[in-house]
Amino acid sequence: MTGWGIVLLTTFLASAVEAIEMVTIVIGVGATRGYRYTLLGAAAGLVVLAVVIAVGGFALAAIPIAPLRLTVGTLLLLFGLQWFRKGILRVATQGLAGYKGPATEDEGPPEGGGVDWTAAFLSFKGVSLEGLEIAIIVVSFGATAGQLGVAIIGGTAALVVIGAVGFALHGPIRRIPRSFLQLVVGTMLTSFGSFWALEGLGVSWPQSDADIVLLIVFYGVAAATYIALERRARQQSLAAAGS
Repeated sequence: MTGWGIVLLTTFLASAVEAIEMVTIVIGVGATRGYRYTLLGAAAGLVVLAVVIAVGGFALAAIPIAPLRLTVGTLLLLFGLQWFRKGILRVATQGLAGYKGPATEDEGPPEGGGVDWTAAFLSFKGVSLEGLEIAIIVVSFGATAGQLGVAIIGGTAALVVIGAVGFALHGPIRRIPRSFLQLVVGTMLTSFGSFWALEGLGVSWPQSDADIVLLIVFYGVAAATYIALERRARQQSLAAAGS
């Protein structure tokens, strides 16, 4: 493979990893709270990112990413733990079919057509942070290899491909029962938040971004355990009340 081909493939694959995380957050938030303000927040994140790239250029490579990861990770962790806890309680009560009633203020879009700042904020944070990491990858690797134009093509192609896949999947995801989906999204946000917050504190993950999958598995097992304990407690309460 030629030099430019190696640069293209490397930046595409590295950017695709970050793009998957970006699209996962946007789809998860959109499926639980609606896509209108989720996509507006994502678009705002892309606009801010474009301005930063246009103004900063090569200075992007010198940006200290750790404080940003710590801040964004902590905020995602706070939101994720709320949805994680409520998803556990509702799945334990209603089963995987989930809660069928109307969405409350904190788990669905606001009534009366108000602005859903939560959806916009979460998607904005996910897009801006992951987009900034993609930009740093592209600028750093492209400039080092003397193939900045090729690196930009690779990063852009990754965003387009992963974004198209995410758009194709959003329909089936919307058919998942809301309370079970809330648990899934809460698990993902908690996992991403834990990963970024600890990375911002200086923790070095052995397998880099692949450890996010292990975090998702860990929180998934924890959720299943708490659901089982909650169901057992409810059954014991009902048995005690009926005796």
